[in-house]
Amino acid sequence: MAQILAPTSQWQMRITKGSTTASPMTAKMWSSLLLKQNKRGPTKSSAKFRVLAVKSEGYTINRLEGLLNLDLTPFTDRIIAEYIWIGGSGVDVRSKSRTISKPVEHPSELPKWNYDGSSTGQAPGEDSEVILYPQAIFKDPFRGGNNILVICDAYTPQGEPIPTNKRARAAEIFANQKVIDEVPWYGIEQEYTLLQTDVKWPLGWPVGGYPGPQGPYYCGAGADKSFGRDISDAHYKACLYAGINISGTNGEVMPGQWEYQVGPSVGIEAGDHIWASRYILERITEQAGVVLTLDPKPIEGDWNGAGCHTNYSTKSMREEGGFEVIKKAILNLSLRHTDHIGAYGEGNERRLTGKHETASINTFSWGVANRGCSIRVGRETEKQGKGYLEDRRPASNMDPYIVTSLLAETTLLWEPTLEAEALAAQKLALNV
Repeated sequence: MAQILAPTSQWQMRITKGSTTASPMTAKMWSSLLLKQNKRGPTKSSAKFRVLAVKSEGYTINRLEGLLNLDLTPFTDRIIAEYIWIGGSGVDVRSKSRTISKPVEHPSELPKWNYDGSSTGQAPGEDSEVILYPQAIFKDPFRGGNNILVICDAYTPQGEPIPTNKRARAAEIFANQKVIDEVPWYGIEQEYTLLQTDVKWPLGWPVGGYPGPQGPYYCGAGADKSFGRDISDAHYKACLYAGINISGTNGEVMPGQWEYQVGPSVGIEAGDHIWASRYILERITEQAGVVLTLDPKPIEGDWNGAGCHTNYSTKSMREEGGFEVIKKAILNLSLRHTDHIGAYGEGNERRLTGKHETASINTFSWGVANRGCSIRVGRETEKQGKGYLEDRRPASNMDPYIVTSLLAETTLLWEPTLEAEALAAQKLALNV
């Protein structure tokens, strides 16, 4: 199992004259020995002892650990802000750091910045400057103190959103008064897969081979069932520290695959929190020497894919009579099925096959407690007559800004024709 943090500092002391062996010492033992040495008086030779970095379980002791863990708060008001943005693929996260003169509480207090878009596939070399607009702030779990992570979106120097900036359009939808009045809630279930670094094969799987069939791994415990729990736990705590609204985590059906949930979040906040959580996960897997993939079907064959199921409700859905509002929303979603599928992540056709707890990508369906449908409604929602729906179509690599805003647009702002609505109602009645 991969290790997240640098191992506890161990030091090896070697007597330079006549000694050919060395024994590991903890930092506490080393300090104790220095105290004893001082009690004896000054040494005759300052070169008598030498501290060496050693390897322990394949890791070279990191002698920068003390500097990395420095708390700057008592010494300066200045902080480090890590500006984070989405790269040219629409899935990768990029970041760079800058010093800010004092702690801040709101992104409006931060300056805009820029980066070389030609190096991220987002601008031509002859006009490569892309401008970063700070949009959301989170505490930095890696640097601690008053240091922050800053979620940004990207614009041209003229102030136009670049094509990969999906946040700008989402913000417009969430600023619509009809949407504001309905207070849209989202709970997003982010699945991901951990891969071994050199072979790009799932963590815990025999290289070039396969583990036992699916069944014992989902929410399982044990060295032969759970691979990467330390990464999941470290990520969970780091997100809580950062202020991300993470609500849970669990091992998934395919070994080496995990899930965490973010929400309930309101409006644009859902996208900001998912992107911040993805960045933190990338940093943790970087430290652990494990590769993170959001591919929706990382292993072909009889293995579950990776999704990003999105739970959604509006104020009207959560109130008495809300189940009828949910049914109307499902009708609208059925009419825009193709639009949603086209925006729900690259490679999703390899995952939405009608098998492994998915619906077919070509057919819209809904059902109560049915995980093989496009839209699932929980038993409790049916019983209470109000609640939420779960859109099971989004892939693990979906852009949360697109998915959340499209759900709001389709169910709150978009109106189908009467003929289309009647036809869709007939189809859905037959489907159920």
